[in-house]
Amino acid sequence: MSFAQILKIKSKIVVGDTFGAINSAIITLPQALAFGVATGFGAGAGLWGAIILCFAAGLLGPRIPVISGTTGPVAIVVASMMLALNNNMQAAVTVLLLAALLQLFASITNLPNLVKYIPYPVISGFMNGVGIIIIILQLNPLMGHKAMPSTVSTVLNLHTSILTLNHSALFIGLITLAIVFFTPKSVNKIIPSQIVALIFCTWLSVKTGLNVERINEVAVAFPGFVAPYFDINHIIEYLPYVFTVAIVFSAESMLTGLVTDSLTKTRHNPKHLLAAQGLGNMLCALTGSLGGTAATMRTVAAINAGATTKLCAFINPVILIILLFKCSGFVAQIPLAVLAAILIKIGYDIIDVKLLKVLKYAPKDDLYVLFLVFLLTVFYNLIFAVGAGITLAALLYAKRVADKAKLVHKPVYDEEIMELEKVLEQDYKHKIRVVHISGQFFFGSATQLISKFEDMLGTKYLILNYESDDLLDISAIFALEDIILRLQSQEVKIILVIKNENVLKQLQNHKITEQIGDKQVFYNELNAIDYAKEKLLQENL
Repeated sequence: MSFAQILKIKSKIVVGDTFGAINSAIITLPQALAFGVATGFGAGAGLWGAIILCFAAGLLGPRIPVISGTTGPVAIVVASMMLALNNNMQAAVTVLLLAALLQLFASITNLPNLVKYIPYPVISGFMNGVGIIIIILQLNPLMGHKAMPSTVSTVLNLHTSILTLNHSALFIGLITLAIVFFTPKSVNKIIPSQIVALIFCTWLSVKTGLNVERINEVAVAFPGFVAPYFDINHIIEYLPYVFTVAIVFSAESMLTGLVTDSLTKTRHNPKHLLAAQGLGNMLCALTGSLGGTAATMRTVAAINAGATTKLCAFINPVILIILLFKCSGFVAQIPLAVLAAILIKIGYDIIDVKLLKVLKYAPKDDLYVLFLVFLLTVFYNLIFAVGAGITLAALLYAKRVADKAKLVHKPVYDEEIMELEKVLEQDYKHKIRVVHISGQFFFGSATQLISKFEDMLGTKYLILNYESDDLLDISAIFALEDIILRLQSQEVKIILVIKNENVLKQLQNHKITEQIGDKQVFYNELNAIDYAKEKLLQENL
């Protein structure tokens, strides 16, 4: 490849990353301001957080074009945390710093690889819940009131809020909603509707002299050091918030990484991504800025505009810094109702419309998980919702697998035995019985299978054939012991057919083979049948 060709490729990458950075920065500006206000950190902290995190995560992270900053789920969690901490900034900084350290710790474990196993109904229920929370919490600011602390309180006081609304705030908020929702896609591709709404509605509110609450002040200077609490008592007290924030920080970053890989046809190291996000969030915390995560919406916008490398993550903060210093006076005049309307659109965009369209065709188990996560997210706790959703999904999956596990009875007919048992010809099939365990034998299926061994009256030899290569979990091992004891109490002799050496070794380690007798364990079913027939013949001589 010639130097000219290399230069052409490099130039194309730089141009693509520059356009990607510009596009994502335009989207970041109104969102960072809005999330900063919504969380209680302030508009300046939201914007500086986007600048610091994006630059640090871009510098230290993998080569993929990831744009970082505060997102909807992060904003909801941080806002709840700030409310619980009575807006104590030092306490909030402590929580964010510890959460960032937890991210760093997680990056050296295998936890980042587990995110791909989170069921889609859990993710969808969570995202739908977050979208609805954002919309509900912004109803009061849209009407010119202070935001309520929770969705429940907002809904309960909605009637009062409507009766006492600020007509000017609602007017400018509705115009903002009209712009962000109804701007043609062709225009939106050139300049995002959110920035159009932010500029036009702020200008309109100033020109018409509307009596509405505004941002009023934005910290232009680089944020200074904010000391966290270092004593163990505070750290222990804040641990529940730390885990909550760390999980949201990490999970959304991992999901964004997966989306980025899909769009760019690359493969990044999730541990590398998580470590970079953790270090970036540490810097945000120590400067009193609003931390965040890899932002899916902004990253996708950057990639769609041509970004292919992490160069766009360096250019994005530079553009934001220029906008901050050059436009701080304008930013201070932005009405809170305008930011509320922009957040409502963000909440709507978060809602999983794709799934809602096919909801009536979805399996019932998926719907149970989705609605559980959704309701707990909106009306209780985000992290508890995800945990409950994953648990329910796992239990339902275990049930489906357990339902597939079944016993297949195969009576053994043999002329020699039939001759010996002429008197018991009607009951011969009970003398030797082969039972195949079909499917996986684990905690979910073990209990179901035990009940099927309740009555083996008349059976002399039971050949238990475990055909799967899957290892048994501890519940299945105990269940197998229980089955053996029950059958032995009925004077039924057990013969095992195990075709997998690892499963056999597992049973030997747990002394299952010793319990039934090592000579009664076979690799081949025919050998086991011959053994049973020989033993039955000996008993009848």
